[in-house]
Amino acid sequence: QVTLVESGGGLVQAGGSLRLSCATSGLIFDIYTMGWFRQAPGKEREFVAAISWRTRDGDYADSVKGRFTISRDNAKNTVYLQMHSLKPEDTAVYYCAADNSPTISPRRSEDGYQLWGQGTQVTVSS
Repeated sequence: QVTLVESGGGLVQAGGSLRLSCATSGLIFDIYTMGWFRQAPGKEREFVAAISWRTRDGDYADSVKGRFTISRDNAKNTVYLQMHSLKPEDTAVYYCAADNSPTISPRRSEDGYQLWGQGTQVTVSS
């Protein structure tokens, strides 16, 4: 059984930091591009960041570039999202997702991801 389990969410003041983790099992983690998406209340789910299975290059939404860093530990089958300088507009449920396509460059469309976690809530107070 394949599982993706996010953790690390919580309540933080504006300007603070959080690190999200997504622990996976049941898949060959090394060959999956991993992504983070988020969904704020009343809004559609949007791309946040993704990391290639091959190059480990990160791709970021403009809204988080320079503040968020995505990384992966293949030995632990886990992907991380380090978030700094958080803003109230970062408040959302954050989801990790896995894409097993051979595409080297990470994809930004959620349609490109086959596996999803249940999400973790991040709330940034002003």
